[in-house]
Amino acid sequence: MDKLKTRSEKFMRHAMAAHGNSVYLVALAQTRSVHDAQDVAQDVFCRLLTDGTAFTSDEHLRAWLLRVAVNRCRELYRMPWRRRVEGAEDAGGELAAPGAGTEDAALAELHADPVWQALQTLPEKLRVVALLHYVEEYTTEEIARVVGCAPSTVRTRLHRARKRMRQMLDPTPEGECYEQPAV
Repeated sequence: MDKLKTRSEKFMRHAMAAHGNSVYLVALAQTRSVHDAQDVAQDVFCRLLTDGTAFTSDEHLRAWLLRVAVNRCRELYRMPWRRRVEGAEDAGGELAAPGAGTEDAALAELHADPVWQALQTLPEKLRVVALLHYVEEYTTEEIARVVGCAPSTVRTRLHRARKRMRQMLDPTPEGECYEQPAV
């Protein structure tokens, strides 16, 4: 029986320290659930542990991890049980663990941020490109490779995401001007 080949502990520690937050943030933006995002991030790093891809750079590793995270989020929502089960978030909010710590406080602060709330209302295709561009600072070409579409499609999605978020954050109709008070 062949022994399963796995990556070194040093490599895994580096990958999790360098890119764990990015993977989790992408998963959180996609799933909109802390628990699902944690599951996705864990799945991504479990897959990395046994995957045989030879990474040429740290950026290659980061792009691979984010691509796997996006794909795992899509797989999660395609599961048949997902359509039949109502999550705790949908039923009336997150269930807080006893003695919730600073991580929960940081998540609560993130969820209360108006920009994060606007981002969460975007459709998945717009949400992931906006997150990768503005939070992870990827170029449109890098995002295209991660999400599997053309760079022009990414630019179009970014434009639409910006426009929708602008409308949500500043509900003033376009063309309407405020009169400045006379001094």
